Amino acid sequence: MEKSPGEGSIDKSRVLNVKPLRTLTPVFSAPPNSNSSPQGSAPFVCVPPAGPFPPGVSPFFPFSGIPNQSGPSGDHTPISSAVPINSFRSPEPPSARAANGNAGSSRRANSNNRGVEEDGYGDNQTWSSQSISQKRTRGKKDKIPSPDVDMDVMVENIYQSYNLVEFEEARRYNGDKDSVGCVLLVFNLLRRQIVQLEDSKEATAGQSRRPDLKAGNVLMTKGVRTNAKKRVGAVPGVEIGDIFFFRMELCTIGLHAPSMAGIDYMSFRISQDEEPIAVSIVSSGGYEDDVEEDDGLIYSGQGKEMDQKLERGNLALEKSLHRGNDIRVTRGIKDVGNPTGKVYVYDGLYRIQESWVEKGKSGSNVFRYKLGRLPGQPDAYKLWKKIQQWKDGIIPRMGIILPDLTSGAETLPVSLVNDVDHEKGPAYFNYSPTLKYSKPVSRDPFVGCACNGACLPGNENCDCVQKNGGYLPHIVNGVIVSKKSVIYECGPPCRCPPTCRNRVSQGGLRVRLEVFKTKDRGWGLRSWDPIRAGAFICVYAGEAVDDSEAQDLAGENEDDHIFYGTRIYQPVEVLPGDLNNAPNLQFPLIINARNAGNVARFINHSCSPNLFWQPVLRGNSKEFDLHIAFYAIRHVPPMTELTYSYGMVPPEKADRGKKKCFCGSPKCRGFFY
Repeated sequence: MEKSPGEGSIDKSRVLNVKPLRTLTPVFSAPPNSNSSPQGSAPFVCVPPAGPFPPGVSPFFPFSGIPNQSGPSGDHTPISSAVPINSFRSPEPPSARAANGNAGSSRRANSNNRGVEEDGYGDNQTWSSQSISQKRTRGKKDKIPSPDVDMDVMVENIYQSYNLVEFEEARRYNGDKDSVGCVLLVFNLLRRQIVQLEDSKEATAGQSRRPDLKAGNVLMTKGVRTNAKKRVGAVPGVEIGDIFFFRMELCTIGLHAPSMAGIDYMSFRISQDEEPIAVSIVSSGGYEDDVEEDDGLIYSGQGKEMDQKLERGNLALEKSLHRGNDIRVTRGIKDVGNPTGKVYVYDGLYRIQESWVEKGKSGSNVFRYKLGRLPGQPDAYKLWKKIQQWKDGIIPRMGIILPDLTSGAETLPVSLVNDVDHEKGPAYFNYSPTLKYSKPVSRDPFVGCACNGACLPGNENCDCVQKNGGYLPHIVNGVIVSKKSVIYECGPPCRCPPTCRNRVSQGGLRVRLEVFKTKDRGWGLRSWDPIRAGAFICVYAGEAVDDSEAQDLAGENEDDHIFYGTRIYQPVEVLPGDLNNAPNLQFPLIINARNAGNVARFINHSCSPNLFWQPVLRGNSKEFDLHIAFYAIRHVPPMTELTYSYGMVPPEKADRGKKKCFCGSPKCRGFFY
């Protein structure tokens, strides 16, 4: 006979509303000799971590001075205020050095932990108490709700819209360039949308936000990955010089499997036995025991112990020395646009030449491995060092004609370079970074927002945010979340400052550009700096003209520097099933940059472009002004030409203005307009 629930028994049929411990807010008891008491009922009440404690209660580690003998040793200073539980980790001896291959559990770990340091992250992943108090102070005036958006629904929408439901098993294990591009494109789109969503929510002090890890985990779980099969040597679809801004990108495309560890290895069968061999390493070059060279690298082994052991990654490197197999090397370089982040550059194949053990600065034994770069590979890391020397003035940029084509009109200089022939520059034009309307444009009146500090994500009282669907179209660093039919930017009537995140296209250039002479396509545009996917590049400046004026210029064969917003544009994302479903984007704006314009007039056409253009409406006192802004489709390595698609014309006009295309893309149509 079953016993009915009663006093002292447990009713297992009850469904309890159980919440994770980290979601509960601790309320500490009032200090001694104080009459104040906590307001309201708290989920639980405890004393501060450092005391005072009631009789019979002892402090626990790590808040106590010295733990018991079974725990780690070391002195600990009592913590006087509450901090998140996930911000603590086991203490390490001050002399202990971390090395390659050790994965960390939190980015707040000791900076000497190589595994954590190698994945610098900078999209405002940690909110300080100051930024939160500032946000909440503004919230008294500007209502900032927490949008009720289901993350799973957002992921499913991306998953369905890009037809990733049947990402073939063959592509998961053995990819190609299209597979790698598809996975990276979806990863960055999902990551940016997660950032946009989290920016609109109320932040929690000290809480780490890692949308890169969330996006990577979602894709890996759903099987949207490629090159999952471990291999020795090159990875299909990944080229030397390719860049990445997050370690999870390396995981999703099979370049480097561990999300934190610096050494990736696999088992290799020899007769009946198996032994580990290294297949890939990531070196950030931020440690005094690493030596970075143009075509070589001295790499330190893994292990936080006092003396490193010949096991795991260390053993794999040692076996690779004797076996002589190729090892992929990815270099982590400081991101100049994000002080806390890194840019990861795939530098090609290396082989271990020798190994030894030496005393580190801490006095412990450290394994050292000298790797040499295989000859005949294109420059990657070496090119980055050369560009830095140009910036520092250590060596001159060969073929430079003008150090600044803009004569100071832009926020950054734009070099004019020709290292191909003896031409001294393009035809004369007036450099102007603005768009001029020769005729007034009648549009809806614009009042402007009343945000005194800056437009905040999710602010229901900000007219500009609401025009953009309740979200800011950009996240930090001027990165657009996704392509839209139109973006509404703040204008002169708005009270927000010029640094407002909703004025991205008005802030000028963000990367160091150069206009250069190409071999067969006239003058082109490229960047000295790495460009991340979604980053703002520039606007298209010149004079807005109507269709009749544009036809007159075309009749005079002087339409080389004209932007046509009226053409038919294919989708910029090369994704499965996307070409037939995406609508054509047409906008009635034509810009003539023949006599006056900016760097955008030098952007050439490509059938596989790395830029897309985005209509932007800026409000002024009477109307909206329409502008064209360019953004990066994907990560663009330094010294890679920037291109966009010039679009297609209607069939009835297909016989006019057709030119032979020299873009060199495997998907080149052979012509452009």
